[in-house]
Amino acid sequence: MSGDDNPLFQLFWTFALISLFAVGGAVAAIPELQRVAVEARHWMTDKQFADLFALSQLSPGPNVLIVTLIGYSVAGVAGAAVATIAMCGPTAVLSYFVSRWLSNARDARWPAILQATLVPLSIGLMAASAWILGQASDQTWRAFTLTVLAAVVASMTRLNPLWLLAAGGCLGFAGLL
Repeated sequence: MSGDDNPLFQLFWTFALISLFAVGGAVAAIPELQRVAVEARHWMTDKQFADLFALSQLSPGPNVLIVTLIGYSVAGVAGAAVATIAMCGPTAVLSYFVSRWLSNARDARWPAILQATLVPLSIGLMAASAWILGQASDQTWRAFTLTVLAAVVASMTRLNPLWLLAAGGCLGFAGLL
């Protein structure tokens, strides 16, 4: 069996590479995760991906839980473990060495400049994540309107987002979406 046929190898290689480009965390990598899981590898549909993302965000724990759920859906418990280790391992090692390197350059100006340039990149990646998830889950104009309304309410008020999720769930359960 070649590495291309082995789902555990595919999961490891895929998430190890994505982890190195996830500037801003796992949520910033959602567009690439969706592209790989849905379009390139055909591990799941857009709807399944959006459902896994929603479940990962509702569950307590880190944002990287989406990777665990994708791994589980591809290859069970072993897939979940491999995907999680692949997504967290390379980034943890890289972060360790970069933080050691930056601690030696405390008085230099370039680390602050580098950090400032990564902020817009992270925001752009997270906006792309929102766009991808919106396309996957907002199949009707009602769902799109509800998504925009929830985003506006969440960004302009101190209302707990769980209330917005509950309201959306009730509307969906009632068949209004």
